[in-house]
Amino acid sequence: MAVKLNPLLISAILTVLIFSPTAISRDLPPSTHTALLDVSASLKLAQDVLSFDPQTQLKPIFDQTQTAIANHSSHSSSFSLLLHSRDSLISAGDHHDDYRSLVLSRLARDSARVDSLNLKLQLAVDGVRKSDLLPTEDQVLRTEDLSTPVVSGTSQGSGEYFTRIGVGQPVRQFSMVIDTGSDVNWLQCQPCSDCYQQSDPIFNPSASSSYSPLSCQSPQCSALEVSACRSGRCLYQVSYGDGSYTVGDFVTETLSFGTSGGSVKGVALGCGHDDEGLFVGAAGLIGLGGGQLSLTSQLKASSFSYCLVNRDSSASSTLEFNSASPGDSIFAPILKNSKTDTFYFVELTGMSVGGVPISVSPSLFGADESGNGGIIVDSGTAITRLRTPVYESLRDAFKKRTQELPAASGVSLFDTCYDLSSRTSVRVPTVSFQLAGGKTWALPAKNYLIPVDNSGTFCFAFAATTSSLSIIGNVQQQGTRVSYDLANSRVGFSPNKC
Repeated sequence: MAVKLNPLLISAILTVLIFSPTAISRDLPPSTHTALLDVSASLKLAQDVLSFDPQTQLKPIFDQTQTAIANHSSHSSSFSLLLHSRDSLISAGDHHDDYRSLVLSRLARDSARVDSLNLKLQLAVDGVRKSDLLPTEDQVLRTEDLSTPVVSGTSQGSGEYFTRIGVGQPVRQFSMVIDTGSDVNWLQCQPCSDCYQQSDPIFNPSASSSYSPLSCQSPQCSALEVSACRSGRCLYQVSYGDGSYTVGDFVTETLSFGTSGGSVKGVALGCGHDDEGLFVGAAGLIGLGGGQLSLTSQLKASSFSYCLVNRDSSASSTLEFNSASPGDSIFAPILKNSKTDTFYFVELTGMSVGGVPISVSPSLFGADESGNGGIIVDSGTAITRLRTPVYESLRDAFKKRTQELPAASGVSLFDTCYDLSSRTSVRVPTVSFQLAGGKTWALPAKNYLIPVDNSGTFCFAFAATTSSLSIIGNVQQQGTRVSYDLANSRVGFSPNKC
């Protein structure tokens, strides 16, 4: 016999199922559509970074690495280096009174870098080399002539993570920033006409038997974007978006890598005698871009990979060369841009929130025939930048699914923030990148909802850009093994492989 239900009762049941937070949680399985943010753990890291002491916490690691390299002479095709957040080179507490001040400083530096990457691409698309903006070589007689940045804000970016690399013979260890958005390798050298403070002693070329200046006619000198000639020797300049720059002699040296990489002779790098800027204690920079002067190109590496630890953490991970990608890697093709070799453009088809794709055209992630646009993976940019229609669609979808969270005022470039001071954890909709071939790279909650102060304000860590270039930043990459399979022109993403 059929049971006849009261219509009012049916309506009440439906109302509970539709609007109950518990019902919503059941409709969004945690493994696919929601992610858990550990609010307490994030705030603890934010507090601890202000009291981090590099001398007591990093020096023992550095000393062990130096000893291992000194006792190692054989070369291996596959090797790895320890990787640290560059903010761990100094004590943040010496420069910032609170965590909010540190965050604002990072975001200001990040915005300068993004502007500079956009300018670098635009100059390439327009067919302008930075050297076209300099005096002719016979007009450049002194190193100081290259000291002023070529264009206000011009940059390749100064990077956010560093590793220890041996330079010269005998080997001396130096903390070097790594940067996938740069090609030229360099370090500060004696004598310094103007050098910033670094944590290691400044490299002395006269103490190295493997140091060799490059001539102005060398192919390495010709490959520089900004170069000049003095007494037959090649001079270089690289400038960065935060106002930093390095100027000096372009040379070759022997570099030594980790505990298993041995040494490589004849690596072209800049020996900087006039260096200014905010490199946070690092001795120089290692370029991991796709250009011919980058370390990866000079090593003829078939692949490299890294896993970036949280920038507030004192933990380390690894930068690996010629190692196999993890078996669970999700790959996206590396797309060629005829105007520039430096950047790693990837094929992205869309994004999703809570398992639901946002409504944007895939063309917003691609480059046009002239080379404008596209999306790159970059280790030095912190916050992912998306073209305005993409960002707004992503943000609105996230806000729609987090209406139960108390809102907070925007902070700097973040316009979507929450007051989580009363929470120890919170479940939020998963944010994912949609890669070519229907594959999905889902982010953990801590990679897109980040603290901006010590009191519990968290912000949605994406930002809009009016430029045509989109950038996948390192906050979104944290905790993921990012593998650049150069031999097969693809980038792989494997979560939890640090």
